[in-house]
Amino acid sequence: MLRLAVGLGLAVLVAYGAALPLPYVVCLMAVLVLAKPGPPLPLAKGAAIAAVLAALVSVGVLMVPLLENYALAGVLLTGVILYVLFFAGIRTGNPLTMVLVVAFTMIPVAGVAEQALVTAIAVTLGAGVAVGSLVGGVSHAFFPDPPRPAASKAAPAVDRETASWIALRGMLVVLPAFVLALTDPSSYLATIMKSAQLGQQAGSTDTRKAGVELVGSTLAAAGIALVVWVGLSLWANLWMLVLWMTGAALWVGARLYRVVPTAFPPAFWNNALVTTIILVGPAIEDSANGTAVLQASAVRVGLFVGVSLYAWAMVWALERWRAARRQSLFFDHG
Repeated sequence: MLRLAVGLGLAVLVAYGAALPLPYVVCLMAVLVLAKPGPPLPLAKGAAIAAVLAALVSVGVLMVPLLENYALAGVLLTGVILYVLFFAGIRTGNPLTMVLVVAFTMIPVAGVAEQALVTAIAVTLGAGVAVGSLVGGVSHAFFPDPPRPAASKAAPAVDRETASWIALRGMLVVLPAFVLALTDPSSYLATIMKSAQLGQQAGSTDTRKAGVELVGSTLAAAGIALVVWVGLSLWANLWMLVLWMTGAALWVGARLYRVVPTAFPPAFWNNALVTTIILVGPAIEDSANGTAVLQASAVRVGLFVGVSLYAWAMVWALERWRAARRQSLFFDHG
């Protein structure tokens, strides 16, 4: 909990203090690295992930002319690649799958809008992983893990059929937000990040819990973001932003890591913290640009709730279809 809070505070300080492009995306990437279970991400591994992101950037740029001239083929190919990313992430247990999904979906959308934006997003994603590795190492140095007995045997890998099914759910959650962002990239860039988070979360929840986890965590994030914004408005400077984001991470982290037991699973609180960053970051940009912050934030929250409801409906529909398919196969073989 302390590592997450201190790490996010340091990431906010670096991203906003150095005026990096899209600083809230840097903080988002840093949180994904910080929330990864196990030891901190080594610098060498961080460099390897940066190389993979660079490769995805290259593929994403190549997708731009395809999306501009053959939109249907481009969208279908994007769906296939998203499926492969989710499938590989589930089979290997890679906790940074969302980083790859965000990278691949944001780059083509940015390229369709403006080629210069591709470079800015590529730098932002790479900087986010680098900052996450750096602040993760610092926070682990201050708050190391206590000595523990030898680790138990690793959990068995997810079988191919289950991984394929979960990957299909994740792809169908992300793809509509990707298509929506292509129509107006500047307005729906944050929606891609939200849908990527929902796509990963939808793969680990069942129909009965989907509504609470997907929609409830979004509403919880809206409440946390409102508290952060009210606190920041008391004295708007960098140090207050660091303070309030660290406080939000402490409050959420206490529930994420079961310091404060709750009825909600860790995925609920992880999604709430990520969504809080996605809400607070654009609100700061709206304020700097002279946009009505409350109105823009209300629209953004409504859009996020709509995406969450869609993800819930998709999980419900696919699970019913899967159950009906299994029943049909059972009777056929019977």
